Amino acid sequence: MIWVLLCIPLVVIAAVAVYAVSLYNSLTKLKILVDEAWSGIDVQLKRRYDLIPNLVETVKGYAKHEKGLFEKVAQLRTSAMQAEGPDSKGKAETELAATLKTVFAVAENYPELKADSSFNKLQDELSAIEDEVQGARRYYNGAVRDFNTKIMVFPASLVASIMNFKTREFFEAASGERENVKVDFSEKSE
Repeated sequence: MIWVLLCIPLVVIAAVAVYAVSLYNSLTKLKILVDEAWSGIDVQLKRRYDLIPNLVETVKGYAKHEKGLFEKVAQLRTSAMQAEGPDSKGKAETELAATLKTVFAVAENYPELKADSSFNKLQDELSAIEDEVQGARRYYNGAVRDFNTKIMVFPASLVASIMNFKTREFFEAASGERENVKVDFSEKSE
């Protein structure tokens, strides 16, 4: 009888320990998923960063007097590449996207440029990359939502606070980017 009374607390302690380890493992898996999702955003943004110099060089050949705009694109590209974390990366990306829209608006003034096959190819690639960035952003934000929810809900919140799991930031579009983020002109040269 004494043996049974001694085993009950040990079984309860073991069950709590197993449950805590299970919670820790699920939090760790979600954290890794968030990191992987952020990596997906980085991959797509790098593709865009690699495309921007080619785009600028193509436009520069036709619109030589737009030097200030090209310098601004280069500066914003560098700033966006160096930005850390979803909040600062989101702000830098918003500025870069707005400036790229200006590049395409300038291109509208040059019919020869709009007819250039290299420009059209770059424009199509940029549009496809923008779609991929949006998809990666949605995936990341979903992973962040699941992770943040898990660490805020009891009893996982106890394990999360003990193990120092912190909520993650969403990668959100800035207010200006919400209006019309697609950098694509469906109108091709005639």
